[in-house]
Amino acid sequence: MAHVIHFTTDRFDPATEPPNPINPIPGHSVLAWLCCELQALGYDTTDTGAEDWGWYAYTKSGPMSYMLGASGEPESGKHFHWIIAITGRRSLRDRLFGRNKMLADDELSATVERLLRAQDDFRIEAIEKEA
Repeated sequence: MAHVIHFTTDRFDPATEPPNPINPIPGHSVLAWLCCELQALGYDTTDTGAEDWGWYAYTKSGPMSYMLGASGEPESGKHFHWIIAITGRRSLRDRLFGRNKMLADDELSATVERLLRAQDDFRIEAIEKEA
């Protein structure tokens, strides 16, 4: 299951981000901000990396491990539509035995949503929780 959060904000400037060497898609600044916020809450996060769809990092909380993804696309003017994707990572053993599934009420997903809602200059547009 993946949880995807769509939001807008003018806080992040893609022109100041390091270039994505694979595909010129912004998202590094959003993910760096999110990882910093999660680390302050006790989550163990990795550095960000580039992918063809944007940027990623990994985080862990208890037995759960996740991949965080972020990307953005311009709307009108300086406005950007940002996407944060949260995907649970499970070992083969977890998948075989049905353990550590990412549920609709996942703790990390709820934490990310709370962090976004706490920002006065962020506007959540949609939250998708895929099965």
